[in-house]
Amino acid sequence: MTSTTTAAPVDADAALKQKHRTMWAAGHYDRVADEIIPVLGERVVASLGIAPGERVLDIAAGNGNASVPAARAGARVVASDLTPELLEIGRAQHPDLDIDWAVADAEALPWPDATYDVVLSTVGVMFAPHHQVAADEMVRVLRPGGRFGLASWTPDGFIGRVFATMKQFVPPPPAGVQPPPLWGSEAHVRELLGDRVEGLTFETAYVDVDAFGGPSDFRTYFRENYGPTLVAYRGLADQPERAAELDAALDELAAGFRDAAGRMRWEYVLVSGRRR
Repeated sequence: MTSTTTAAPVDADAALKQKHRTMWAAGHYDRVADEIIPVLGERVVASLGIAPGERVLDIAAGNGNASVPAARAGARVVASDLTPELLEIGRAQHPDLDIDWAVADAEALPWPDATYDVVLSTVGVMFAPHHQVAADEMVRVLRPGGRFGLASWTPDGFIGRVFATMKQFVPPPPAGVQPPPLWGSEAHVRELLGDRVEGLTFETAYVDVDAFGGPSDFRTYFRENYGPTLVAYRGLADQPERAAELDAALDELAAGFRDAAGRMRWEYVLVSGRRR
């Protein structure tokens, strides 16, 4: 399998990772995970049939969206994330659960080959900047015959469209960095994983969201709580006209995804399989 990405120079890569840490520490991603998408982690864990005693790694775990239900299923869970602030929130929220909260880069996991029975990620690993590197690491730490499960926003679903909209208002990413919603594309994931895995399944599903009274309520919530949106607006702090354009673009997008009752459906793909 041939990678389509080019690794960034070490110094540039370190700066990029620090930028990612800062972005996800901004706002309150734990609120998004707990208030809007708690069902995602539960669905990933249920799809994998996680059993007591299994060794489970949650990559880009945040405050434990999937780690918590995996631990409640009796697994021995490591919740890893690049952003220590999110791990600290998860630890404080769930002191009763036996979860190892570990700072780790999805592109350089600090565990030996074949350490885990199950590797999973809930809209997490998709945000690692170099997709092939992250996929390689995920497979490397999974034992032969071990299972993996990923929930990723799709390019054409609502969150994928949010990122496409914000792209017009933020600086271009460094060379080699790929858009996160590509992890919601079956062809892309198959290329990343190649013949190292088997039994791949792809299920398109939805999170039903009724938390916002109107389109502007979504925009306000994400501007205050969701790191990528918050950082996009910070970059427009001295460009009020451009910020107003982003307001209008996000409001129009959100309005188009609301049904008559005001409910939104956020599309994601659930991917599962086994390491050969």
